[in-house]
Amino acid sequence: MTKMRPQFDADLKSLQEMIIELAMKTKKAVMKSMDAFRTENIELALEVIDEDERINKLEKEINELILVIITRQQPVAVDLRRNLTAIKIAHDLERVADYAVNIAKSTIRIRSRQENLPIENIEKMHALGLDMLSKAVDAYRTEDLQAAKEIGEIDDQVDELYGVTVQTLMSSIADSPEHVSNVMQMAFVCRYLERIADYATNIAENIYYLVKGKYYLLNQ
Repeated sequence: MTKMRPQFDADLKSLQEMIIELAMKTKKAVMKSMDAFRTENIELALEVIDEDERINKLEKEINELILVIITRQQPVAVDLRRNLTAIKIAHDLERVADYAVNIAKSTIRIRSRQENLPIENIEKMHALGLDMLSKAVDAYRTEDLQAAKEIGEIDDQVDELYGVTVQTLMSSIADSPEHVSNVMQMAFVCRYLERIADYATNIAENIYYLVKGKYYLLNQ
């Protein structure tokens, strides 16, 4: 068993590096999707959709490595938690990337966005979501519970912005019923950003599980 530990540690290091790579690719997808939305850039939106396949492939590779580690090393206690946490975090990051794809698709569906809609609030939600993802990566890398706690606090801000913004969007339909399709797509974008924040919070909760061995709900 002692002889196997160096290989086990090397596998765990590779696993962490792959998770961080997945997080970086996912964060880039979210940034690019919002750049496409902001500038109404269809080509950029299509790039987000096309590049999602790479993210899916990387998640699959992570899961395969975890299976090898568990089968070969049969880890217990914190080492087992480290692998179980990696599975969940990889899944959450892949779901975030899926929401980036959804934002890109909404961008393609929107036609001639109206100037009086609350784009500023959507930008704020996006910025907060990116901050949460950055903190999640740092918290995972260093097992920093304080950074994980901050993610839950930021999620409350996103939820508040989401409620206000969607209400504003729905109210605008009465004044401009001909734009209902565009307004609904913008409401979907708000929803996708809110879900991205939720998945970042899930990652933070999994970091608590990794360190403490029990789950804490950070957004309740």
